[in-house]
Amino acid sequence: MSNVLRSLWEEPRATPPPPRRVARDWVLLAAVVVGALLEGLLRPDLDLRVLSTAYVLVQAPLLLWRRTHPLAVVAASFGASIVVDAVLLVTGEPAFDNVALVAVLLLPYALFRWGSGREVMVGLAIMLGAAALSLAFEWTGAGVAFGGLAVFASSMVLGYAVRTQRGARERRRLQAKAEERVEIARELHDTVAHHVSAIAIHAQAGRALAATSPSSTVEALEVIEAEASRTLAEMRAMVRMLRGQGSDGGPRSTDYEPQAGVADVPRLAGATPAGPRVEVSLSGDLDGLSPAVDAAVFRIAREAVTNALRHSRNASLVGVRVEGIPTAVRLSVRDDGDPVGRSAYGAGFGVTGMVERATLLGGTCVAGPGPERGWAVDATLPREEAR
Repeated sequence: MSNVLRSLWEEPRATPPPPRRVARDWVLLAAVVVGALLEGLLRPDLDLRVLSTAYVLVQAPLLLWRRTHPLAVVAASFGASIVVDAVLLVTGEPAFDNVALVAVLLLPYALFRWGSGREVMVGLAIMLGAAALSLAFEWTGAGVAFGGLAVFASSMVLGYAVRTQRGARERRRLQAKAEERVEIARELHDTVAHHVSAIAIHAQAGRALAATSPSSTVEALEVIEAEASRTLAEMRAMVRMLRGQGSDGGPRSTDYEPQAGVADVPRLAGATPAGPRVEVSLSGDLDGLSPAVDAAVFRIAREAVTNALRHSRNASLVGVRVEGIPTAVRLSVRDDGDPVGRSAYGAGFGVTGMVERATLLGGTCVAGPGPERGWAVDATLPREEAR
């Protein structure tokens, strides 16, 4: 119990902070003032007409600060109520029963909606004290007392419910933003980082062979130029997608542009001027894959090949196998380099991105040292993405 109370006591104020003033605040204030004046003029049964009307008019401006200073407003309003009830009790005068005082119900709502845990608990104590004195001063039966307390409790519960709902909505929004940032980071890594890695690999190869094989240097420069052009094209496509534009600069349709898939995996085959050869093998039924799974197979394969080209030691071959089975598609990427530790491949974001892609689709991806040599990546993805 003490832990619960401590948690409530330490709860911060609601976020985001409330607005200071909005148009409806002034409309509300005007309605309360006009209602109090009309009630003072037109109600023949109103006791202490001048004093009770003045009391409502003094209370009304507190509504303007109910969101930004909920505890101060509750303390001022209900503290004044305690003082007034005590004075009326001593003098034997009847309690104020102005209908316009119903606006006071907004104060407990605001306290539970916007206040911190400390403010809520202190304000609740003040309100309960005012309610107890009021009931002691003018007891009209258990039914009326219960009804009045139920109305105040409803105001508090409603304020807390709105606060909780808004908090949950804010947490969902922040989670969506975080997931969106991760997705953008994954896309950047899987597209731009791949091409930049290829540029770096061919630049290193060209520099190593410049003295002995000038033609290889020219070939490396041609590859670098092509990879740089692809990088710029994919960056522009990504920026257009994020801006909601199509390739012609106009509004983008709701359908995404086709992405590379299993059919494009053979593009990864080939050899660098000074590096391992990449061989690709496709088998089984690879038709009918969902677009997300189709694209993920290519992205994981490309990332695994890029890692092998960059990090493998003394490798001569990188083998890529894609196999379609009735319920899934299997991908295997292995190199025949020297045995390496996990730190050689796992220091960056590539392995993390591959595992995330597979997991989001309901599949698995395992990357680690090969059973005999090099590094191995094994992924299994369902033919249809998990819902």
